[in-house]
Amino acid sequence: MEIPNIVGAGLIVIGAGIGIGRIGGQAMEAIARQPEASGKIQTAMLIAAALIEGIGFAALFAA
Repeated sequence: MEIPNIVGAGLIVIGAGIGIGRIGGQAMEAIARQPEASGKIQTAMLIAAALIEGIGFAALFAA
């Protein structure tokens, strides 16, 4: 792996981590505001996190 590829891979991982972290934080805030909707919020959060992680893995393999 060349140096630019390593930097790109690092940026991909950082971006995916930030995205998943924001999703988790916002989901916790939403659950705190509406505890009765926690099941729907958790489902949407997990789907979004899985999509971000999948895009991150695809980008890592392409780099």
